[in-house]
Amino acid sequence: MTVNSPLGKPLSRVDGPLKVTGQARYAGEFQIPGLLYGSVVNSTIARGRIRSIDTSAAEALPGVVLALTHLNRPPIASYDDPYEDDDAADGSPFRPLFNDRILYSGQPISLVVAEDLELARYAGSLVQVEYEIEAHSTDLHAALDRMHPAPAEPPPARGDVDSVLDAAEHGLTLEYTTPVEHHNPMEPHASTVHYHPDGTLEIHDKTQGIQNCMRYVEDVFGMKDRVRIVTPFVGGAFGSGLRPQYQLPLAVMAALKLKQSVRVTLKRQQMFTFGYRPRTIQRIAIGASGDGQLQALTHQAIGQTSSFEDFTEHEVEWSGMLYTCPNVRLDYQLVPLDVYTPLDMRAPGAAIGVYALECAMDEMACALNMDPIELRLKNYSERNANQDKPYSSKALRECYAQGAERFGWSRRSPTPRSMREGNQLIGWGMATGVWEALQMPASAKACLAPDGKLIVSSATADIGTGTYTVMTQIAAEAMGLPMEQVEFRLGDSDMAQAPLSGGSATVSSVGSAVQQACAGLHEKLLDAAQQSPGSPFAGAQPDDLEFVEGCMRLKTEPAHSVNLHDILASTGDLEAEASAGPGEKRENYACSTHSAVFIEVMVDEDLGTVKVTRAVSAIAAGRVVNPKTAGNQIVGGVVWGIGQALHEETQIDHQLGRYMNHNFAEYHIPVNADIGDVDVIFVEEHDEIVNALGSKGVGEIGIVGVAAAVANAIYHATGKRVRELPITLDKVFPDAARD
Repeated sequence: MTVNSPLGKPLSRVDGPLKVTGQARYAGEFQIPGLLYGSVVNSTIARGRIRSIDTSAAEALPGVVLALTHLNRPPIASYDDPYEDDDAADGSPFRPLFNDRILYSGQPISLVVAEDLELARYAGSLVQVEYEIEAHSTDLHAALDRMHPAPAEPPPARGDVDSVLDAAEHGLTLEYTTPVEHHNPMEPHASTVHYHPDGTLEIHDKTQGIQNCMRYVEDVFGMKDRVRIVTPFVGGAFGSGLRPQYQLPLAVMAALKLKQSVRVTLKRQQMFTFGYRPRTIQRIAIGASGDGQLQALTHQAIGQTSSFEDFTEHEVEWSGMLYTCPNVRLDYQLVPLDVYTPLDMRAPGAAIGVYALECAMDEMACALNMDPIELRLKNYSERNANQDKPYSSKALRECYAQGAERFGWSRRSPTPRSMREGNQLIGWGMATGVWEALQMPASAKACLAPDGKLIVSSATADIGTGTYTVMTQIAAEAMGLPMEQVEFRLGDSDMAQAPLSGGSATVSSVGSAVQQACAGLHEKLLDAAQQSPGSPFAGAQPDDLEFVEGCMRLKTEPAHSVNLHDILASTGDLEAEASAGPGEKRENYACSTHSAVFIEVMVDEDLGTVKVTRAVSAIAAGRVVNPKTAGNQIVGGVVWGIGQALHEETQIDHQLGRYMNHNFAEYHIPVNADIGDVDVIFVEEHDEIVNALGSKGVGEIGIVGVAAAVANAIYHATGKRVRELPITLDKVFPDAARD
């Protein structure tokens, strides 16, 4: 890395000016001549059939051009395979307007298309539907008799779990529950389909998988090589854009039917009619010796899924890898309900499973009269026991140490209810976080022009994480150019292949491909320089070079240097495209990101209200390309973790099978007044195995462990252990809530 390298610097977002001046265009903002607007009509029952659907009143309105239903939609694929996108669950994917069958409340049953959005929405309210209603089931706890093993089995059991649990000096059997949560990104889901005269489609879609959506539309509608997806900006997604959502096929149906351009934008209430974080029951039994050594552990997760797909996520695996424990059994069960299929949501599985594990560890620490950090260090693991592999790097000890020091943990009084300010009970809690450091196959293209401008591209998405910026930094470092001379382009399905933008894998995956594409330019520049008679680069190899301040030079003899302009003057544009994937070195190692989260709460002894006043999050994530954008990610994760602990819950009326609080007035999320100081520490962690960048990603790790740390802090403040999220005042002090 050069002295003036942009890597590791807290640079502002290169796309920031476009966003703050309103020049960034999102999926529902592209203007197309003659654009029509669609409004979705949703079912009001949870299970049954459409007996009849009358759209005549809607179609009679001037300006309404189409009322699309299962009776008049254009042809779509009949089998499951075309609907199975890159993030599909096992089973039979949902097919909008496929037939008269109702699978869940809120299912789209009609699309009304008009000359303006307001008219389309009004016309949609005139659609009359008669249903044949069938008995439905939407309550996880009432349907446990129908649970079955998840298709993705957790790691096999190890040791003699039951006998060791029975004989353990200290044993706990615990149950934690988590609610349904919805993603609720700032930008609602939208699709703008530009219908071209030749029948091809250019689609602006809110998505985390540009090429995933392209293949989906091609397969469902039989449009191979006639679809292009263009998504330069995404206003948050958090997993909601990993799968194509129903507004996309509906907009395509209308565009094909009318041979006109159509936009479909979902209302906020309709953002509650597809994927979500599933409701779960987490059952943990844990046994330990008197000195705190874990001896046996079981973790069973029971999660809800839909009646047509088996959604799975990694909920229990963390309990088998985070601490040293010789006897472990993990189990994951699913309960099918008459609801839509759950969907990956920030740190899928870990946000739930680690919450339960880290609360159980706190309960064990209390039972042992042991400091929570001491218990975790006592059982510190240098290997991932699920895989029986050492970690490529693991600076979790440093996270504990630096986080505790910054927080002031040594001043903590261990006895519950022993710290207060007036009528405010003060609690300090902590938890560990973990996430897998993923890398997916990806490609990138780099083009260097004679004027020194470098353009790098890949069909990835920037979901608000700073992808434009960090890829520009990586390319600028690779080519020895200032940031101003580098442009990174993304969000176009015609670009080089890229995976889904999720799982904290974008920098590791696409960033590695960007490095490789620039390495391809290195080879071409060297080859061109070697063509000159008497070239000082004769016999040199790419590894002998370094690129600094717009020049190529030999590492061993920096005086032998040539300006890139001089090479490009004779060659013209140079292009290179390259792919990157997980290296062979990773095969023998486990790769993970770790964190230690420390939380202070103040609980009003009279009212039971909880306020998070301080948070410290110490992160070990390998090389941090941009501490500013990475810090944004961690702060956002901490805020969401506080919301998970105290606020968020999608409530359902099980009599109707329908969500009740499907709006921002009643679906509670944290606001500025709910958040105190958030301090982020990036612990130094060097890793040459995880990928060429040494970066592990930070999008998910920020939320993991936060809810547990809040719950543990509330116990420390009050002496009341609440094992049901969210922790609302009626659960902290039930008597005060009734008063």
